[in-house]
Amino acid sequence: MKKRNVLPFQGLFTWLVVLCLSVATISCGGKDKEGGNTKMISGDNSKTWKANKETNSAGDKEKLSSQEKKEQVQFFANGSFNQTSSTETASGTWTYDASTKTLSLTYANNNVSQNFNVTELTEDEMTLQGPDGSTLELEAE
Repeated sequence: MKKRNVLPFQGLFTWLVVLCLSVATISCGGKDKEGGNTKMISGDNSKTWKANKETNSAGDKEKLSSQEKKEQVQFFANGSFNQTSSTETASGTWTYDASTKTLSLTYANNNVSQNFNVTELTEDEMTLQGPDGSTLELEAE
């Protein structure tokens, strides 16, 4: 019975682990792992965000309609927001908890509140995940 020498594969395994860790580190660069902060959402005074991409709860890409592309939400540093489309306007207050990466929107005059998990937050991009798993990627103007 021959003895198998596994050492050549051990070197290959180590190299693959280093490569995978390097790729993971590079690909995550530029994203705030701590959850970001409210200033990233509202800027110094206000910041306007528009929808860029959307996925359904199964993770399949959904095409944004021309109306959805016109919708925008403006977050103000004082904790208020305005959401506009070609036919409607809504406003309310917002909070962001960086420790849980939760963005909460409370609409004025109807006490409706929506909570989103913020899966990505940079100065220019924000991805929100709804309770059903669907996502909406927003770009800052």
